[in-house]
Amino acid sequence: MFHYNSKLLKVSQLAAIAVYDYIGKKDETSADRAAVESMRTELNKLDFNATIVIGEGERDKAPMLYIGEKVGNGSSKLNFDIALDPLEGTKITANNKKNALTVIAMGNKNSFLYAPDVYMEKIAVGPNLPNNFLDLDEPFENVIEKLAKLKKKSVSEIVVCVLDRPRHKNIFEVIKKKKCKKFLIPDGDIFGAVSTAIKKFNIDIYVGIGGAPEGVLAASVLKSLGGQMQCRLIFNNKSQEKRALKMGIRNLKKKYEIKDLIKQDSIFVATGVTNGYLLNGVKKNKKKFITHSLLVSSKSKKINFIKSEFKI
Repeated sequence: MFHYNSKLLKVSQLAAIAVYDYIGKKDETSADRAAVESMRTELNKLDFNATIVIGEGERDKAPMLYIGEKVGNGSSKLNFDIALDPLEGTKITANNKKNALTVIAMGNKNSFLYAPDVYMEKIAVGPNLPNNFLDLDEPFENVIEKLAKLKKKSVSEIVVCVLDRPRHKNIFEVIKKKKCKKFLIPDGDIFGAVSTAIKKFNIDIYVGIGGAPEGVLAASVLKSLGGQMQCRLIFNNKSQEKRALKMGIRNLKKKYEIKDLIKQDSIFVATGVTNGYLLNGVKKNKKKFITHSLLVSSKSKKINFIKSEFKI
């Protein structure tokens, strides 16, 4: 599987380039369409048979890269599952804000949790902590205190990354009470979880509610880097519950560990569309596009940052 690293990297890079003309143009639909069309075209050139297990939505709601769609040119007997977000941050892109990415992960069949497109409670930390450290049901202030003790820091030195949303009011109150440092992100849920495993960000823990598909994608990186994550799906109505059951979710209240989200080896690739905390965005001059990407695989267990140039 890992010999597809460079091929998946190119799929992500070309999708980011395809979006370039829509950055800051206030047109979310066109930006997303450009990423989806590029990613689908490039995936269908690859010598494999793959199934989209996390994508643009269910078949009746997404014309391309829908859940269950087959991609690849069919010339190989190799079968894989693919989780992707052709443009994480359509609104970010349309308004030229930080952290828009093109994202793709691949694993062998049945590698990923088939996550419905609903919200998910998430809590994540980086490597070098005791196994099963995280528990969504433990009061967050207790988690912070335990984390500080394990990291030999004062509680006020703990950096908590959170999506800047009103729904996180209770988390903000705990952070304020414990006098922790707060790292707010306006959008870009994948970055939030992944940042805990990248030393330069100095982020100790990520917590909050975000998209379930993004949770699985982030878990691909965290597992490869030795991080931990615990998640629980959130259902707002019976229709969402019914869809989840149809996708094979049996326990609607289950707390998922990282081994439940990513069951086998995986490859993860992301390319910056707009400038962000994790990656620079696509740049263009008269002769070339310049992209900035990262590649993480469970084989290498490290992040590779990659700068590439594409002639125009």
